[in-house]
Amino acid sequence: MRQLRWASGSLVFILLLAMLTFVWVEHSEAQTFGSNWLGSYYNTPDLSGSPLFSRIDAQINFNYGSGGPTGLAADNFSIRWTSQQVFTAGVYTFTATAETGMRVLIDNVVIFDRLASTGGPQTIRQDVQVADGTRNIQVDFVALTGNAAAQFFWNPVGTTGGTPGATAGPPTATFTPSQTSLPAIPAGALRATVIKAAVLNVRDAPSLFANRLGRIFRGQTYQIVGRDANARWFLLQLSNTQAWAYGFYISVDGNEFNAPVLSAGAGTLSAIPPGYADTGVLVVTEAGMRMRAEPNTTSPQTGRIPWGSFLPVVGRVGDNSWLQVVWKGTVGWVYAPYTEMRQGDLNAVPIR
Repeated sequence: MRQLRWASGSLVFILLLAMLTFVWVEHSEAQTFGSNWLGSYYNTPDLSGSPLFSRIDAQINFNYGSGGPTGLAADNFSIRWTSQQVFTAGVYTFTATAETGMRVLIDNVVIFDRLASTGGPQTIRQDVQVADGTRNIQVDFVALTGNAAAQFFWNPVGTTGGTPGATAGPPTATFTPSQTSLPAIPAGALRATVIKAAVLNVRDAPSLFANRLGRIFRGQTYQIVGRDANARWFLLQLSNTQAWAYGFYISVDGNEFNAPVLSAGAGTLSAIPPGYADTGVLVVTEAGMRMRAEPNTTSPQTGRIPWGSFLPVVGRVGDNSWLQVVWKGTVGWVYAPYTEMRQGDLNAVPIR
């Protein structure tokens, strides 16, 4: 009899466990957090300046408490997550929980904006009609003082993924996606396809430390317009500019050495302002640097240049201790000992 009661109790426990497991799985499947979010982390409360670092996050589902992400201050930081996600046409409820503020865009269309909120925790929901296919999603998050948390997910309308007590937006929004087409590739041109990364940064020079110009995604194909001397980096033709991509992450449909060898300054760096000659000399910064109006430390600061930036050199002083460079369209002076020569002959640069 005791064995029978034990067996009956065990059976009831197993059934209850199975029911709980089923309910949890059903709820989990209703919510979609997406994947491969490229997070750009800023030590500023308004996404200003350059990100301190970037990384791939599996989902946006963080509770930092009274602290902050590793590497950032506990207060007054911000994060921008971007990703491409595939949808089946339909109406979806997008849910965001934030402490303090959050803004969400789909294909550059704002679906809700509470980024300027200064209150406590908030949950926002918005029903959106989404077209079939791949959509670009951007989530901006701002944390001020106190606790910080960020969560973002979506679920088809009518499922159980919504958050009880959430603040709904206006009636279901009509969303018209705008997808930027990939640039046309001339017949017979050498082509590169992203194969080894879900998201690949493209830069203004052939270096992992160069400035990021944008991102390209797995499966996208671009025309190769040049390469570095070792065919490790390739200059790609994007929709409205050119940028360098690291060859490890792409597949070239022909002999990569057939691409012309271009200087590290090819692309956006080759834009020298009127009145200055392109000397072919390029340096890279080995520290965060102040750019100044004149070649001395008491001169007014005219720019802030991050570590690892590539700079065309258009002038120098007689002892080569200061270099006149171009940074984002502005000409100014930097202290030469904190730079490294990457290309050209400094003796060919005019003394100013």
